[in-house]
Amino acid sequence: MFTHIKTSAENKEIVSQLTSKLQLGSENIIARIALAYSLSKGEKLSLNDIKDSGGKEYSKAVLFGSNKDYYIAIVALHYGLKITDAKIPKYIKSNIDSGLKILYNELLEKSNFDEINFLNNKIDFGLKVLIND
Repeated sequence: MFTHIKTSAENKEIVSQLTSKLQLGSENIIARIALAYSLSKGEKLSLNDIKDSGGKEYSKAVLFGSNKDYYIAIVALHYGLKITDAKIPKYIKSNIDSGLKILYNELLEKSNFDEINFLNNKIDFGLKVLIND
């Protein structure tokens, strides 16, 4: 299906900044959070608005780890696609790019924040979305 996902060039620096500010260690973690957070917003992104691929590159194994099938299934479910649909990698990329921008903008709005509380609030939001669906 696909082997790599690349963020937009604009998000290359955002990945580094969010990873550093939130003390996440490896940069693939913020990409996973961004994907899940974007999907939790409920918006179905258009592939007509897909960004360039000049940013951070993740192999499928690094991006998803052992949970690859779950992430793909969540994206497929969100967009009403089969898990084998060729558009899934584009939707993954699009949602990672969108989630990175949303998280970055939310962090910019908060001058003083606690990293753990910020992430806990995002996780709590996502869980509430899942429970209410």
